[in-house]
Amino acid sequence: GRPIANTRIYILDGRGEPVPVGVAGELHIGGAGVARGYLNRPELTAERFVADPYAGVAGARMYRTGDLGRWLADGTIEYLGRNDFQVKIRGFRIELGEIEARLASHPGVGEAVVVARQDGDGAEADDKRLVAYYTRAADAGRDLSAEALRSHLSAVLPDYMVPSAYVLMEAFPLTPNGKLDRKALPAPDGDAYARQVFEAPQGEIEATIAAVWSELLGVETISR
Repeated sequence: GRPIANTRIYILDGRGEPVPVGVAGELHIGGAGVARGYLNRPELTAERFVADPYAGVAGARMYRTGDLGRWLADGTIEYLGRNDFQVKIRGFRIELGEIEARLASHPGVGEAVVVARQDGDGAEADDKRLVAYYTRAADAGRDLSAEALRSHLSAVLPDYMVPSAYVLMEAFPLTPNGKLDRKALPAPDGDAYARQVFEAPQGEIEATIAAVWSELLGVETISR
């Protein structure tokens, strides 16, 4: 949509500069509706309520929403989700909401949630893998195996955005105020991972290489 009356919307990059049409950035709100700040939260106020250099008025401020969006060619704004749910996997910045929407488009899937898990005590800070959680649609009659869901996503997403594990849930865990409790989502078991046909390593060299990959990736079984 478009900004309401007496409101200015800026879509800015990480340096606070306006982004071109079609490029995603963080939504900032300026104009008459901007509040003075958060009650008794001076640090959060300083983080979210920042100077508005584009208003042309001394002392003007704008609010950093934490929402992502982009300008379309017709002058409307497309909402793209929260930047809280952006993660970095293998050097790529990924919007989890986009993966969730693609997974939920599968006819057999009811609801979908994707998280970046960092399992294991010795895992590096950037050593994360994407895990998809989903519920069955009421009329689900199609194959909902990990391989089928991975194939569905591989057809519409680049490889680095395709989750490696798929966990079927009866229902998603909720916090006391009714929001999704992402921290309560269970770790995937071995059956949750999409697998191709397994071929055991052959010979001493392949066995050695498989052992190295097993240690590096934290995966017990490595196919040749």
